[in-house]
Amino acid sequence: MASPDTFQQQRAPFSPLFRMALREVMSGRALWTLLLLMCPLVGYSFFQALTLYGEASVAARQSPVLATSLSPLDGVLVPTFGSAYVAVTLLFPFVAIRALGREKETGTLRLLVQLPYGAFRLVLAKFLAVLTAWLLASIPVLSTLVVWRASGGHLALPETLNLILGHLLYGALIGAIALFAASIAEGAATAAIITLAFTIGSWVLDFTLAGQPGILDWIARLSLTQVLRPFERGLLPSATLLGVLSAIGGFAALAGIWVPPGISTRIKLARTVACVVVSGLIIVVATQTKRSWDISEDRRNSLPLADEAALKQLERRLVITVHLASEDPRFVDLRRDLLAKLERVVPNFEFQLAVARQAFMTAATDERYGEIELRYGTRSDVTHSTSASEILPMIYSLADREPPAATAGADYPGHPLEANGQAPLVLYLVGFPILIVAAWWLSRRPPRIVRFLGRAAR
Repeated sequence: MASPDTFQQQRAPFSPLFRMALREVMSGRALWTLLLLMCPLVGYSFFQALTLYGEASVAARQSPVLATSLSPLDGVLVPTFGSAYVAVTLLFPFVAIRALGREKETGTLRLLVQLPYGAFRLVLAKFLAVLTAWLLASIPVLSTLVVWRASGGHLALPETLNLILGHLLYGALIGAIALFAASIAEGAATAAIITLAFTIGSWVLDFTLAGQPGILDWIARLSLTQVLRPFERGLLPSATLLGVLSAIGGFAALAGIWVPPGISTRIKLARTVACVVVSGLIIVVATQTKRSWDISEDRRNSLPLADEAALKQLERRLVITVHLASEDPRFVDLRRDLLAKLERVVPNFEFQLAVARQAFMTAATDERYGEIELRYGTRSDVTHSTSASEILPMIYSLADREPPAATAGADYPGHPLEANGQAPLVLYLVGFPILIVAAWWLSRRPPRIVRFLGRAAR
């Protein structure tokens, strides 16, 4: 039979705990400082994106063929949201750490864990408060969508929401890491160093191991910088989605393990190992999933519809062996323009990289360097071309199939716009900072703010 304390813990309302965590985050200066710093950062990035996009649109007016390459996702949204990525990576951890670090420094945490909530519900409340802080911090960059649309710019809803989802996942992951760092560190400064070690260490990992063959390439994919890249290309990959969600849950669970002060370090370490093993296994399984969806308006991650329909009918195993170094630009183009697209549609497909990294400097001594070997079932063929227009007919020939007829009217029209970025720049350098300072002043009136948040939480 459950004890009265257990029953009380199960019946304890969650809303007051969340409101308290949210008030702790909003009452600090870190969130408002982040908002103020993001305004000029986002504003200048948006201004530069509008200027360059406008210049390209002028050229497209003189040469309509160039208009097909003008995508708001590449020209405006990704550069503007990239400034928010830098701020979230380097500054947002200080906001997230406050949700737990300040209570740990003042000793309030020892009292909180004795309330009828439990450590994991406490961490959940802190995590939701951190997500709310991310939404508030994202107001400057999200407002650029409104400004761009009001200026006459085009927005494709699926790819725009997909980009926002990617940044939300990245912000939630940084927040979960920060909570874990705050749970194991004695002070906020130490927690910040631990969190930045994850983020900046991911940059180093990505720069040194990205493109390496074998296990090194798989390790490079664990870098935090890899989270946003498919979303910036308009791709929704199940592997990234499941992997990031698993990592977020894993770090949040680790924070829940280390928050209670009355449990011995030995028990916490044992639970930590179990949590890391379970989360690691889930991430490994997630990275093996190949399912993905092309959300981009111009279908940049997909082959033509007719080719996709034909390739989905291939019954035998298709293997493409590439005799190029991983850092060779030809391999980079081949993987982006063809191999990655084949992985999404061919039922039984595999590509192999047959050249080590150092072979790029000694390519002249390798007679087979530059060859692209295609094998379908028992038949094979070789080419030196990395163009999809050359390789796709070879695949159809090996499979004894006729190349499909091209679909008319499927070309991306492009969305040129000659927008003026001066007015938005003034808005983000003057207008938004004034509003943020006013909001910060209002947030220092606890009774009214607490009643408002209480009604919103209910």
